[in-house]
Amino acid sequence: MPTFTPALRYPDPSIEVLDESFLALRLYSASVEQLATGFRWAEGPVWFGDGRYLLFSDIPNNRILRWDDCSGAISVFREPSNNANGHTRDRDGRLVSCEHLTRRITRTEYDGRITVLAERSGGKRLNSPNDIVCAQDGSIWFTDPSFGIGGHWEGEPAAQELPHAVYRLSPAGELRQVLADLNGPNGLAFSPDESELYVVESRAEPHRRLWAYRVGANGELTNKRLVIDAADGGALDGIAIDAEGHIWCGWGGNGRVPSEPLDGVRAFDAAGKALGHIHLPERCANLCFGGAKRNRLFMTASHSLYALYVNVQGAL
Repeated sequence: MPTFTPALRYPDPSIEVLDESFLALRLYSASVEQLATGFRWAEGPVWFGDGRYLLFSDIPNNRILRWDDCSGAISVFREPSNNANGHTRDRDGRLVSCEHLTRRITRTEYDGRITVLAERSGGKRLNSPNDIVCAQDGSIWFTDPSFGIGGHWEGEPAAQELPHAVYRLSPAGELRQVLADLNGPNGLAFSPDESELYVVESRAEPHRRLWAYRVGANGELTNKRLVIDAADGGALDGIAIDAEGHIWCGWGGNGRVPSEPLDGVRAFDAAGKALGHIHLPERCANLCFGGAKRNRLFMTASHSLYALYVNVQGAL
C-alpha cells in the first residue's frame, strides 16, 4: 500500500499553492488526514449529514463502505453492491447509485428496498453508469462510459450497445440522452446556480479535458466551452464544486509521465485557472464536500480515504 505520513507542521507542505488566490481557500492549521485504507479502488463518495457518515464504493471488492464521523469506524454498508461506482442523494435524501455489473441506476428506499430508475435507453442496455448528480428540480444526471464492461475488474465483459453518453432522468422518470460527443464521459457536477454542467472527458486526446455546458430550461445543453485541458499529463476523474464556484478535480498521472507529482486533487477557478494542488501518495478518483459545516473535502484515492478541512463550503 502507498505510504502516508501525516504532516507534523503547519501549513501542510502537501498543500501546494499554485496561485495566490488559493491562500483564501486553504486553512493554515489544517492538514491532510488518511481516514482509512486497504481498499482496491475507492470511488464515489457521498456525504449523509443527517447521519454523520460517508458512503463510498470499493468497486473491485463489490461493496459500498460506510465511514462514521463520530467513531471513525469503517463498516460495510452493502455487499455485494453490483460493482457500484458513483453515488448521489435525491431531493428526498435517498441514496442513488451507479451500478456497473447490472448496468443501471438504482435508488435505495428508506426501508432498504432497491428501486431501478434506469437501465435501458431506446431498448438498449446502458454501458456502465459511472458518476451521478441530482439537480434542484429533482432530475438525475449521469455519465455512461463503457469502463465497467471492459473486463472482470469493475463488472463483467459485455458488448457495448450504446455510445458513451450523458443522460438526464426527469422527475417524471423520462430518460433522455443529452450528450454523446465525449470520449469517456466521467465526473460531472453543476455550477452553484446550476446554470452550467461540467463534464470530464477522461479519454480525450491528446489531453484529458473538462467541458462546461449551458443548461436550458428543459435540460438542453448548449454553448460548449473548454474549461480545463490537462496538458501537463494529468488525468481528471471525479469533480466537486464549492459554494464560490471553484472546481476541485480528482487528479493523477495518465501513464505517459511519472504520476507521483500529479497524484491528488487540483483546484481551479471557474475559468479553468489552476489555483492549488493537494498532493496525495495515490491517484484521487473522486471527492465530495461534507462534514458538519460542509467545509471538509473527502477524497477517495485508489486504496484509501482522505480528508482535508478547507476555507470554503461545498455547493448545495
